[in-house]
Amino acid sequence: MKEATILLQSIEDVKEFNRIVAVYDGDVDLVSGRYVIDAKSIMGIFSLDLSKPINIQVHGDNPDALIDSLKAFVQ
Repeated sequence: MKEATILLQSIEDVKEFNRIVAVYDGDVDLVSGRYVIDAKSIMGIFSLDLSKPINIQVHGDNPDALIDSLKAFVQ
């Protein structure tokens, strides 16, 4: 598992983030406070408080590749 902190500042950021994560084969979770949601669920992402940084947890065979492709959002 690999973790990072991301910030999604606009609707366009959420759409782009979701597009990148959707093609990843492993599980990707977003953790905000006590909430853990599937990062592949755009509705789940919009249910979070996007004004604050969000912790991303990437599970699978090559989590570093996904984190690298999300560098525009990583804090």
